[in-house]
Amino acid sequence: MNLIAVSAVFYGPPFIRRNNLWVVWFWVIQLDRNRVTMMNKRIIRRIELALLLLLPLAAYLLLFPPYQPLRTTGVHAIVTARYTYTDKKRVEQFSSNRENRQVNVTFWYPQNTDGNATYPLIVYSHGGLGTETSNESLFLELASHGYVVASIGHPYHALWTRAQDGRITFVNSEYFQELGRENARQDKQQSYRYYQKWMRVRTDDINLVIDTILEKSSNNADDVYRLIDVKRIGVMGHSLGGSAALAMPRQRNDVSAVIALEAPFLHDIVGVENDKFIWRDAAYPVPVLNVYSDSSWSHLAEWAQYARNAALRDNASETAVSLHLSGAGHFSLTDLSLASPLLTTLLENGQSNHDRTGYLQKVNRACLDFFNRHIKNQTIREQP
Repeated sequence: MNLIAVSAVFYGPPFIRRNNLWVVWFWVIQLDRNRVTMMNKRIIRRIELALLLLLPLAAYLLLFPPYQPLRTTGVHAIVTARYTYTDKKRVEQFSSNRENRQVNVTFWYPQNTDGNATYPLIVYSHGGLGTETSNESLFLELASHGYVVASIGHPYHALWTRAQDGRITFVNSEYFQELGRENARQDKQQSYRYYQKWMRVRTDDINLVIDTILEKSSNNADDVYRLIDVKRIGVMGHSLGGSAALAMPRQRNDVSAVIALEAPFLHDIVGVENDKFIWRDAAYPVPVLNVYSDSSWSHLAEWAQYARNAALRDNASETAVSLHLSGAGHFSLTDLSLASPLLTTLLENGQSNHDRTGYLQKVNRACLDFFNRHIKNQTIREQP
């Protein structure tokens, strides 16, 4: 409505004012409605934008709610450190820039109050798509009882890992696809090739880490290295990392004990013949603890890659222990059950309706007792 029309309504003859006053009111109402509609649209747009921003955060919090690692039971306060080691003998096969392979290591170790004290070294290798913090509660527990734990972040095998300089490396897509394709029941030759390839990467990384730590310790390096007793070394891992840990006593003679959290003896498979795996014909050289969840315990005899595990289970001894922790699945052996209960439940097909804290405490207690017995030569578990 223009200025002349408005003037006629308010200042024109009476009949115009009487007949057209409703026009003004209609116009005012429509203007208010338009303003309200525009305001509503702006508000709706803002709400939609806020939801778009909040939904990923809500999804993240749903999958990964805040949590605290388990309370430790040992007497030592704990310190952490992170380093990146360069392997000058290997070129990075997952990269095209021909650089030497770099391996990330995170340490958990006692805050030393006695300048002369040294502690056994435990080296950990994570699962197929894990990270170096996959079993942080276990690392903290061991460190609180007087162990130096070095957990490896295997670049391009880890879901992600951060180098000392802050550079982040994510899982390699080809390796990720190999994990999905591997099926020992359908194609043992392909599985064997994958096992050899994966074990080579993992064991070379573990050897690099142990050798670097030994070198720095012998050179009287500061920080964590001066705390390490190089004559007492254990190796452990989960899933694929457990398989790599099981390989180490076959490759070096300074490993005193091994713990594998639900892992087959992949390194002991030396070939395939008549659609059957051929196994290394040699006794396992050091004490070993194999820990199993419900995911594998009842399948050891039927899964071809677990044949050696089944044999050790059926011929148990003091130095070859098979422990079944019932009531949970494969990923509940790690801190994923604390970090993401929902994701763990999905991955374990709804199985993980259990006391997650209590289950991990059983895992941690079994590992601590085993290392105390076979590395520290203790028959009774240390008390806090």
